[in-house]
Amino acid sequence: MGLFDKVSQTRQQSDVTLGPAEAFAAIALIAVAADGYINDSESQAISMTLSRMQLFRSYPNDVMKKMLDRLLMILQRQGVDVLFNAALATLPDELKETVFAVTADIALADGEISEEEEQLLNDLYGALGLSEEIALKIIDVMLIKNKG
Repeated sequence: MGLFDKVSQTRQQSDVTLGPAEAFAAIALIAVAADGYINDSESQAISMTLSRMQLFRSYPNDVMKKMLDRLLMILQRQGVDVLFNAALATLPDELKETVFAVTADIALADGEISEEEEQLLNDLYGALGLSEEIALKIIDVMLIKNKG
């Protein structure tokens, strides 16, 4: 990697700024994309999940779509790490357990968990500073929720 590649990469990483709602949505989007792709049903599921939350009640459908498209573009162009770090930098503390619960729900929605999804949940609870006890409780509840 040359000098200009390093400067360009550093500049790209510092250019990503997210608001609290975008940070929450970014982590949820990363969960959906953990297995390497996002299909239409997953895209609809994330929109529906977010739209039910108080945090996103004021977001009309077109604004929600534009936000998710922007986050997806960052994910595709700059990678998971850039989006994840930008999200962690602005996610409010009071939303950390909530975003872990939503992420676990998304990962477990199909009744199976891929290695990538399991790794994401392991990385996420640590990055969010959640205790293992809280993370296990959340996962247990989501397993029960998605059983049927």
